[in-house]
Amino acid sequence: MAFNGRMSILPTAAPQSRTRKKEEEAAYANMRLPDREIVGCINELGIPFTIADLQKPNPIQVQQIFEWFGELLMNKTRQTVDPAMRAAVEDMCNDYGDALMPPDTRNLMGFYASLKKLMEHCGVNDFSFADLYKPTHERLVKIFSYVINFVRFRESQTSVIDEHCNRAENAKARIEQLYVENQNMEAQLEEMRDNRRAMETLVQEKTRRNEDLKKRLLELRRSQEKVAARLEEAKTKKSELAAELEDKTATKLALKQESAKLRPYTLQSPQTLQASLTELSNTLNGDKAHIDSLDRRARALQTSTDSFAVVSTDVASCIKLLDEIANELAKEEEENAKNAKQRDTLTERGASVREVEQREAMLQRQLSKWAERTEKLRIQSQEKAQKAKEKMDELRSVHKKLTEERSEKGKDVERRRVRIEQTEKKMLDLKENIENEVHAAYDEYLKMESHIKLYITEMEQAI
Repeated sequence: MAFNGRMSILPTAAPQSRTRKKEEEAAYANMRLPDREIVGCINELGIPFTIADLQKPNPIQVQQIFEWFGELLMNKTRQTVDPAMRAAVEDMCNDYGDALMPPDTRNLMGFYASLKKLMEHCGVNDFSFADLYKPTHERLVKIFSYVINFVRFRESQTSVIDEHCNRAENAKARIEQLYVENQNMEAQLEEMRDNRRAMETLVQEKTRRNEDLKKRLLELRRSQEKVAARLEEAKTKKSELAAELEDKTATKLALKQESAKLRPYTLQSPQTLQASLTELSNTLNGDKAHIDSLDRRARALQTSTDSFAVVSTDVASCIKLLDEIANELAKEEEENAKNAKQRDTLTERGASVREVEQREAMLQRQLSKWAERTEKLRIQSQEKAQKAKEKMDELRSVHKKLTEERSEKGKDVERRRVRIEQTEKKMLDLKENIENEVHAAYDEYLKMESHIKLYITEMEQAI
């Protein structure tokens, strides 16, 4: 019985590589151009080139041709790569960059990296640095054939390329517009924050004024209590003096009656009569002076009671005004609470603005990815554009809502500012009225005092 070894199920790599090579050779056979056509295309581009130069290539001339192709297709040359390569060498080698890596060498290396990507897009996957320093006839024919065919294909598809470039430019312009709008929104947000700070300072000033008015109210109440106590003392003194005056008048009447009884007895001796008369006249004059002084004090007390009554009415009106001011202060505290709520809503709006900025950052990232993958995403470009349009509509709606809310908040702030100004005017008017009333009461008091003094002087003169 014969025994056969078990064969592997996995396919060998050799047939696959052979088929790949056959496909590449077939594609190269289709893409290969004759030498005359290659030389003619390069001469049409404005570069002097002959068949002898193609068969025996010069590295410097070949590098110039590749640099021209890079400038035409990628807008990159050794001069455009120079700043980035210089910065990289300075980061790596500091001050010894030019000594370790000469400018020509590092610029050629940077240009080679960009040129290799171009060759991969053209279909030359085995492009190496030797093709720049040691070019051969076969390699140049292959590379130039693929590049020329790519240029021809690019010229035939200019409308599609221009369409995608226009879309990218439109998206870039839209992003710039959104960025400008975002900057404007940030400026408006800063302006609203400044307004909020100004409002806070005004509220602090209003609270300070309210505290001062409260202190003034307490002082007025204390002075009112003192005036009321003095008024009570004056009333008690008035009652005491009235009782004393009644007693004096009763004693006066009694003395008159006694003097009337004693008159017939005084007729007997004129000397004694004269002495008694002088005594009685002296006592009578003293009693009259005392009674006049009591009358004056009673009248002064009456005028002081009247002035105290007027002052008490003025103080009561002042208390009413202060109560109204306290009510206005309570209303202002409620408005301050509402302002705090509005500050919270402003912070929430700031968070929404940050969300919009994050969305814009996401859109910028997506745009950079689209710019890198334009060749791979030609089929899905319409879907991406539709999604971008929907997102833009959402952003517009959000922006519209934010502008509407901002306008409403501005109107509310203006209304509150007007109310605060009105309350300030009312408080100033009340303060002026109170001061005017106090000055008027003081003037009336001075007038009454002057009248009393004049009356006293007239009474003294009459006596």
